[in-house]
Amino acid sequence: MKKVLILSGSPRKGGNSDILCDQFAKGAQEAGNKVEKIRVADKKIDYCRACYYCRDHAGECAIKDDMAEVLQKMIEADVIVLASPVYFYSIDAQLKAVIDRTVARWLEVKNKEFYYIATCAEEDKGATLTTLDCFRGYADCVEGAKECGVIYGTGVYEKGKIVGAPAYREAYEMGRKV
Repeated sequence: MKKVLILSGSPRKGGNSDILCDQFAKGAQEAGNKVEKIRVADKKIDYCRACYYCRDHAGECAIKDDMAEVLQKMIEADVIVLASPVYFYSIDAQLKAVIDRTVARWLEVKNKEFYYIATCAEEDKGATLTTLDCFRGYADCVEGAKECGVIYGTGVYEKGKIVGAPAYREAYEMGRKV
């Protein structure tokens, strides 16, 4: 059994990337894993101010919000799923804030299996490449990180349009393989 942490960056509850997170979670749970999904937009997570308070205070952040809890869960997870809609060919601000705030204890986030979920209105997977580069850039900073899968939710804009698309089934199947 693995601890799976899904970080849903979608600002829309029930948005397309959020739905794919639920499908991944369903598959991973059915495979016997312990799964938790965090909707980042439901948490109070401010942006990193580069004050480096954390450096001088054993990884404690000067900002008192929900990030300490999320970061602890990231440290404890075996698997981290990063999911975001494509915003101007990048990840959304909510998930970027989480990634940046891991700086407080970034060396403790190690030996993780990473899965990535990106959704976009464009039909072409190429529209997700910069978003995936953001995910991979973070993973490159995680000691022992291993990319295990990518789900491309392309051609979807309206909320819920992903249901029934190939990525909908792929998210479930990928979760089952965790």
